[in-house]
Amino acid sequence: MMTKEWTFAEANEIFGFPFPELMYTAQTEHRKHFNSSEVQISTLLSIKTGSCPENCSYCPQSAHYDTGLKKESLSEIAEVVEAAKRAKEAGSTRFCMGAAWRGPRDQDLKVVCKMVKEVKKLGLETCVTLGLLKDHQADMLKEAGLDFYNHNVDTSEEYYDKIITTRTFKDRLNTLENVRSAGIKVCCGGILGMGETNDDRIKMLILLANMDEPPESVPINMLMKIPGTPLENVADVDPFDFVRTIAIARIMMPKSYIRLSAGREKMSDELQALCFLAGTNSIFYGEKLLTAHNPVPEQDNYLFQRLGLQKLQYMEH
Repeated sequence: MMTKEWTFAEANEIFGFPFPELMYTAQTEHRKHFNSSEVQISTLLSIKTGSCPENCSYCPQSAHYDTGLKKESLSEIAEVVEAAKRAKEAGSTRFCMGAAWRGPRDQDLKVVCKMVKEVKKLGLETCVTLGLLKDHQADMLKEAGLDFYNHNVDTSEEYYDKIITTRTFKDRLNTLENVRSAGIKVCCGGILGMGETNDDRIKMLILLANMDEPPESVPINMLMKIPGTPLENVADVDPFDFVRTIAIARIMMPKSYIRLSAGREKMSDELQALCFLAGTNSIFYGEKLLTAHNPVPEQDNYLFQRLGLQKLQYMEH
């Protein structure tokens, strides 16, 4: 079953397994590569908010929609370092910085590189998400010591232009290639609940799993419906379909960290527990994800305690 090249028929068959069988298969793969009761904690900070020229239908930071978001310019390095220290104290091992750009200008990127260097000094893994990246920019980030670059494909190639028209799916793949060529680890996943079908979700994961090297980190987001964006009234994703998607992500990319990202604030404890059972082993921690709310750390700590889950304490380099 574990062939290098996943076909739609194979992945679709597993997606449709009876639920207990699917969970068992996902758990079996998970345990081969990870401690099944350990979860990696990441913290995400917005280092530049709003006024993005892209028109991603799910995003409150797009300049195309009026979502009442306060626009902010690029953060000061000292502020970012303070936030990273707090994140580390709360148990995070990875610190992610996000900026609302189509892609960074070189002079802004120099500032981000300084942020990366300072955060690295604290002993944290570093990740940034800055939009489209040119090859020389990927090299600049690598030189600064960046560990991960996040650039989500969001959905299947077929459904992509229903969500974003200001850039193409190919633009996304080019950025991922530039990141890989520079020797930076890839963080790449998508968003569920944007009106796409299960077929789209499966196709998105096949694309990731069939890359020469699958992403080391795969964030799976549940759409946060932001008033003022085109997707504010879209139908909710079925919770079991959500868990099934996580399970096949785990089965198809057994060595990757599968991260439960945005949308946890709206998830019941039981749904999150099923996601952990399906192979999730990373979460975003802290009260805010860029501009969306997230469960407060106390809530997560209590959930971990009830489920007997441990925070990953060290980093694997």
